[in-house]
Amino acid sequence: MWEWVFALVHLVLFLGLLSYAIASLLRGRWLSGLVLLAFMVAYYFIVLHQAVLKEINRKKKKKNARSGK
Repeated sequence: MWEWVFALVHLVLFLGLLSYAIASLLRGRWLSGLVLLAFMVAYYFIVLHQAVLKEINRKKKKKNARSGK
C-alpha cells in the first residue's frame, strides 16, 4: 500500500507544480515558468522514467501471459 501512497503524493505534487508553471507562463513570468518546466522534465527523467517503463513492460507481460502468447 505504501507504493500507492507514494505514487499518489508524487502525482498530486507533479500536477500541482505543472499547473503553477503554466499559470506563471500565462501571467507573463516566462523565466520562472520555463525554469519550473525544465526542472519538472529533469525530475521525470531522473526519478520517474525508469519506473514508468518498468510498469509498462510489466503490464505488457501480464497481458501477453493472459492471452496465451
